[in-house]
Amino acid sequence: MSPKQMTNRQLEIIEAAGKILSLSGVSGLTIKNLAKEMKFSESAIYRHFSSKEDIVVALLEYLANNMEERYHQATSLDASPEEKFKALFMSQFVYLAKHPYFVTSIFSDGLMVEGGRVNEAILKIMTVKMKYLMPIIMSGQQKNVFTNALTAEEIIDVVMGTMRLQMFKWRVANYQFDIVRKGENTTLALLTLITAK
Repeated sequence: MSPKQMTNRQLEIIEAAGKILSLSGVSGLTIKNLAKEMKFSESAIYRHFSSKEDIVVALLEYLANNMEERYHQATSLDASPEEKFKALFMSQFVYLAKHPYFVTSIFSDGLMVEGGRVNEAILKIMTVKMKYLMPIIMSGQQKNVFTNALTAEEIIDVVMGTMRLQMFKWRVANYQFDIVRKGENTTLALLTLITAK
């Protein structure tokens, strides 16, 4: 479901679901708790989503589509591979600083075994990242800006793993540090590692 297709009420529901995931994990995300959080009936939730899985999938698909739009904008700049690399990740850190429940939804224990559709939605998020990061890395390697000692796939594994670790650390620290500043430092550190010597 794209951000443009989602109604305001559906967006409110997935935001409330994200907040519950942040506080209580997957086990706490029930239609009953969601209705209580939103201060209306369970049947009102069911008018917008048929199940908890639909809500989680909608939340993840919303994030994937939002990322697609932001990443497209960040990488459409007439800029160097390093600048595009920075723009891509800073877009993500700034967005997630304002919407931390998306981090929780990806890292919630048990979420990935919740259902096949949930796993597919998480895979879509990874696919969007790869779609925009791969051309940046390959362009940087072709221009001898990024190292050719590793394949583009190996660089992406290192980069995505490092960024995922930062998001996980932020989540387990209960969002108590400045993820934008930490993200910028991590982005610069990764650029140092992958830059051709």
